[in-house]
Amino acid sequence: MSATIERDLDVRRSVARDASGLELVPDGVARPASEAEVVELLRRATAERTPVTPAGSQTSTTGASITDRGLLLSLAGMARVLDVDPAARTVRVEPGVRLGELKRALAPHGLMFAPDPTSEEDSTVGGAIACNASGARTLRYGATREHVLGVRVALASGEVVELARTALEKNTVGYALVHDPVDWFVGSEGTLGVVVAATLRLLPRPERVIGLGIPFASEREALAFVVAARESARVKARCLEYFDALALAIAREAHGGAWAEGAAAFVYAEDAGHADEELPLEEWIALGESHGAMVDDVLVFEGEAALRDARRMRHAIPATMNERGASHRAAGGRKLSTDWAVPYRQLDRMIADARALADAAGIEQAVIYGHAGNGHPHQNFIARDAAERERIEAVIGATLERVLAMGGTVAAEHGIGKIKRRWLPLQLSPLQLGVMQAVKRELDPHGLLSPGNVV
Repeated sequence: MSATIERDLDVRRSVARDASGLELVPDGVARPASEAEVVELLRRATAERTPVTPAGSQTSTTGASITDRGLLLSLAGMARVLDVDPAARTVRVEPGVRLGELKRALAPHGLMFAPDPTSEEDSTVGGAIACNASGARTLRYGATREHVLGVRVALASGEVVELARTALEKNTVGYALVHDPVDWFVGSEGTLGVVVAATLRLLPRPERVIGLGIPFASEREALAFVVAARESARVKARCLEYFDALALAIAREAHGGAWAEGAAAFVYAEDAGHADEELPLEEWIALGESHGAMVDDVLVFEGEAALRDARRMRHAIPATMNERGASHRAAGGRKLSTDWAVPYRQLDRMIADARALADAAGIEQAVIYGHAGNGHPHQNFIARDAAERERIEAVIGATLERVLAMGGTVAAEHGIGKIKRRWLPLQLSPLQLGVMQAVKRELDPHGLLSPGNVV
């Protein structure tokens, strides 16, 4: 079946927005249902020198999954779980499989794909690979990259390559950067090729999980608790999520109203183990109490239903901020978010610096929440118009300079896309940027894939 390209304006507008708040209308939209159709579209695009931007469910916060140049290649229709191998603990999937669907497909086998973006019911495997996504459980399991065992990729020319990680423990052949080509595509945001299938590493699903919502009277005590919990020999967190007072207000409403009145922050933690294993709930409570936790208001989530409620409570924060940002689009405003990270022991100091920079500029404080166990929070600002957006962007720039001075990174989770490309030279040297450009030229010599993303 030949792939078709839709030119209708309403169709093009339907894929013109992602979670970034930007709006870019493509020249055409294609929705391939197979690898063969992807290959045909790429060959045609190369012959006609038409730019192509692959996209999944368009949950990108960086504008990576939208374009106003050429073709938007929606891979949402390629959504099959191709093979589950319980013995090898692997799964073969197409890029459009949503992470929530994958989780349910693996549950009967007692397995899981460890990366867990909060938006699992929306985000796809292809999108997770494209930006090396992570989530709350990154603290224990790491980000997407280390769980990708192989990828099948259609290059800009239409050539298809199958790449798999080696089992070798030693290798001295060539430069280290060519030893594992799988890594070229994880985090490349569609700029080097189109992933049409992937083989993922799976882990045994924990038989028992408890979640804890631990409120604190002060932000400093909450962040000190995060450090203590990460370094404790008595508890072993699989996630340590931080929520400031503004984020707590949103979570409290999602939880159903009054909870932990007087709290200035809360930490969400999870511990996991075997069914017959006694999880250290008392040790968690004691550790929290030693750092000023409001222990009478601690929430305990156990069982699938309760843990889903905890996820919904946490997801309410970015969902609410997206809605607030969208309400200002007509005036040139939107949500502006960061995903910088610093060494986790430095997080308290960096958040204080970030708040001071916003105050000095007269900017309304951001909602701050996220993966504190990795030193990785999100700041969500709301710009009400274009002028305020420019002022906030200046504050973000100054914040990122401080982040880098602390040994941090300008992006730890959502990739670079179009929005954060301006910050890349702050962190990467001209030599590093030049090597990236050289790889891009080798794999995409006409510069047709995902123009505007990353490089």
